[in-house]
Amino acid sequence: MVNFENLLEPSPSIAFRDMDDIYYADTCDALQGAVERGEVAMSALARGHYPGNRLPPDAVPGLKTAGFWDASTAQDWGLDWHRNEGIEITYLARGNLGFAVDDHSCQLQPNQLTITRPWQRHRVGLPNVGPSRLHWIILDVQVRRPHQKWQWPSWINLAANDMERLTRLMQLNEQPIWTANRQVHVLFEELARCTQSASARTTESRLQLTISALLLEMLELLESQTVNLDEQLSSVRRGVSMFLDDLVHYIDSRWTVNDMASRCSLGRTQFANYCQELTNMTPIEYLNSLRMRQAALLLKNSPEMPITDIAYSCGFDSSQYFSSSFSKYHKMSPRRFRQTCGKG
Repeated sequence: MVNFENLLEPSPSIAFRDMDDIYYADTCDALQGAVERGEVAMSALARGHYPGNRLPPDAVPGLKTAGFWDASTAQDWGLDWHRNEGIEITYLARGNLGFAVDDHSCQLQPNQLTITRPWQRHRVGLPNVGPSRLHWIILDVQVRRPHQKWQWPSWINLAANDMERLTRLMQLNEQPIWTANRQVHVLFEELARCTQSASARTTESRLQLTISALLLEMLELLESQTVNLDEQLSSVRRGVSMFLDDLVHYIDSRWTVNDMASRCSLGRTQFANYCQELTNMTPIEYLNSLRMRQAALLLKNSPEMPITDIAYSCGFDSSQYFSSSFSKYHKMSPRRFRQTCGKG
């Protein structure tokens, strides 16, 4: 019998790799704390950094977490902006809940569900979680960027043409909020029962069958509504554009053009061409412009921060090289720039 009832604690806070470093996905620390204090009831099966009973390594591969919480009172916490390493589907069975994805925010109502892709930043609670019963599932489809090819877990029992159609509906449409039907409610409650009876011999089979049925229901739900498919959402250009937008948060890393191209699953020349098209700069020129702008902000807004520390935080190995690069870009030395800002 597969043992689903190992430690309740999540593993140390690790997450999926994105850009040059590890991108820390939501660890649900706030939720875990509320559960430990007895303020929220929760049942979940999980692996990695997500809280819940541990999924064995070989059981239901690709399933990151499935579960629910039940908060009978307003909470003093929320799940801040984060991304996940897979497709996340949540379903609000009762209560109401603040939710935001990218530039869109709203109050979820009962019987609404959300779909977020791995590249979509989202948060739950605006800022805090209200009384609510929320179900969730996260499935890893082996993508981090919108142009990459989706690979669903092999145990999902849908016909190939249905899997292809579901992929297109989720990949080429980023509407985050949908109204569920009765069967979606039934299947999420069945999934909840699976997490609560994790010691049963048939738990793994029940998980696979319930999740497969849920995805089939999602397919039929999406097909029954007007879904505008946009091929540009999965274009390589968009993937590169999103990478370049995120790069400002990783300027302290030692980037090469090959590194940047690899993060976008592209060859060096192809990536450089897209970068030139989108920014009118080479990749290194664009990276340098981000570093120079960040350095200027730090010099202006952090007057006590040593220039050497600013250099290192912006990805330079030495203060001398930083000073030379800054002077060339801003037409004055870092020290002179700081003095000029101070006079303002």
